[in-house]
Amino acid sequence: MSAPPAPNVASARSAIALGSNLGNSLQTLESAIVSLAQTPEIFLQARSHWYQTRAVGPPQPDYLNGCMLLTTTLNPHALLQVLLDIEKQFGRVRRERWGPRTLDLDLLLYGDRILHTPNLQIPHPRMTERAFVLVPLAEIAPDWIEPVSGKAIADLVQTVDCSEVHLIP
Repeated sequence: MSAPPAPNVASARSAIALGSNLGNSLQTLESAIVSLAQTPEIFLQARSHWYQTRAVGPPQPDYLNGCMLLTTTLNPHALLQVLLDIEKQFGRVRRERWGPRTLDLDLLLYGDRILHTPNLQIPHPRMTERAFVLVPLAEIAPDWIEPVSGKAIADLVQTVDCSEVHLIP
């Protein structure tokens, strides 16, 4: 884990979802975390275990999913750009919505901010519907309040079907 920012620098706590279902997914996800942790202005705080989950969308292999918490002095759009750059570094090509991918990095939460712009929505617009996001997020941030619903992540995970989310030993 990296050191937190200096006390006089404004920082925000953020939650990131990670997923992969092409190539060596475990190695890709682990390497993506290293890349994020080595990025200036990003400070890794916690990470979940990995979970195998059924893919949403067209027929494709199961995913490995997890979440991480970080603090950052980057603004939300700059953080999103870092995530997109890392996806590209690991061979992500956007061909079809919800299609298979080598790496998917989603910005879920950025403090208690609510943001709607053409290329970024915070909180992530579908996170409260997805067990593959809520299960690993609840593992590392159960008390974080999702700002639109006003509910804790631990409460939100109780509202989704988690039967297709399996902890990887």
